[in-house]
Amino acid sequence: MNTPDSGRGRVALCIAHCVGLLDLTALPLWIAVLVKHFKFDPQQAGALVTLFLIGGVLASVAVAPAFARMATGRWWAAAGFTLAAVAFYLMIDASGFWPMAALHAVGGVGIGLALSMTHGTVARSSRPHRLFAVCGTAQGVFALAFMVSVPTFMEIQGSVLLLKIFAAITLFGALSTLVGFPPPMPIGGASGVAETGQTTRSAPIPRVVWAGVFGLVFMSMVQAMTFSFLERTGADRGLAAGQVAMVLGLLGMVNLFPAALAGLLERRFEARSVLMVAPVLQALLAALLFLSSTFLPYAVAGSLFVAMIIFAHVFGFGLLARLDTSGRVLSATPAMMMTGAAIGPVVAGTLVKVSGYPAVGMVALVIGLVSLFCFARLPRTAAAAPTPAAAVLKSAASH
Repeated sequence: MNTPDSGRGRVALCIAHCVGLLDLTALPLWIAVLVKHFKFDPQQAGALVTLFLIGGVLASVAVAPAFARMATGRWWAAAGFTLAAVAFYLMIDASGFWPMAALHAVGGVGIGLALSMTHGTVARSSRPHRLFAVCGTAQGVFALAFMVSVPTFMEIQGSVLLLKIFAAITLFGALSTLVGFPPPMPIGGASGVAETGQTTRSAPIPRVVWAGVFGLVFMSMVQAMTFSFLERTGADRGLAAGQVAMVLGLLGMVNLFPAALAGLLERRFEARSVLMVAPVLQALLAALLFLSSTFLPYAVAGSLFVAMIIFAHVFGFGLLARLDTSGRVLSATPAMMMTGAAIGPVVAGTLVKVSGYPAVGMVALVIGLVSLFCFARLPRTAAAAPTPAAAVLKSAASH
C-alpha cells in the first residue's frame, strides 16, 4: 500500500520536497542569472524572485485550509510542478521586467501548490519529524550535487542554462508525483480512529501554533536576505570566482548533515530550546558574512549559514505537527517559508542598492531578535506533546 510511511511514498515525497525547494537550493545562482544575463539591477532581480515567492504564498494559503478534506494531493502536486515547468521554460526567451515578473509569479503559484500537498502529506504521516528530516537530508544531497555541477556548466554554456535546468527538474517532479505520490494518512493514524464528538479534522488550530509559525517566517526572511546575495557579496568584494565557487561547494557539503542530525536528535533535544538558539546563530552568521572583508570569515559564515534553518525547521515542523494534527498548518509550510523568503530578496536588494552589503547584516540581526521573541512564546512542554495518531487514539480511548 502506498502511504507516506511506505518506501514508494517516502521517495515521492522526498523528490517533491527537493523540487519544490529549488529557490532554497539555487537562489544565489538565480539572482546572478537575472543580474548577469538579463541585466536587471539587484533591486529588480530581488523583486522578481520575490514575485515568484509571493505566488507560492498565495497558492499555499488558498490550499491549506482545505487540505484536511482532500483525499489525495497527487493530481494537484503534478499540476503545480507542470505549471512551474512551463513558466521556467518560457522565461528562457523572455525579455523585459514585466513579462519576467508575470512568469515568476505563475511559476511560484505552481510550486506553492505542489509543496502544500507535499508538506501536508508529510505532516499527516506517523512520524512527521522523522519523515521531514529524511526529506531534508534528500534535499541536502540534491543541493550538493546541484551546486557542484551546475555552476560549472553555466560557465561553459551560459548562465541562462539555469532556467533550462529548472524547467527540466520541475517536469521531472510532475512525473514522479504522478507515479508515486501517496495520499495522507487518516487523521486517526493508520487505524483511521477519529475522536468522538468534535473531530480533529474540524478542531480549531491552537493559538500557540502561530508563535512558531511567525518565528519560522522571520527565520526564512533572514535566510532569503542572506542567501540571495551570498554569491554577489563575494564577487563584488573582489573574491576570485574560484573562491566563491568553493564556498558554495562547502555549503552544499555542510547541508548534507543538519536534517539527518535533527532526525537523530529528535528525542534528545527539546524543540523549543533548538528554536531559541537557531535564530540567534543564524543572525550572527549573516552579520559576519556581510560585515567581513576577507575570505576566511566569508567562507565560514557562508558554508554554515543555511544549516541553521534546515536544522531548526525540522524541529519546528515536528513540533507544529504535534500541535495541529489535521495537517492544515503544515500544508501551509510553503507560505511560512515563502512569506519571509518573498520579502527577503527585495529587502536585501534595496539595502544593497541604498546602503551597501553591511546594512543587510545589521537588519538580519534585528529580524533575528524578532524571531527569538516569537519562539520564546512557545511553552516548554510543547515538545512533549503526543504525535498526531497518539493524540487522537488517546482522546478516543477517554470517550
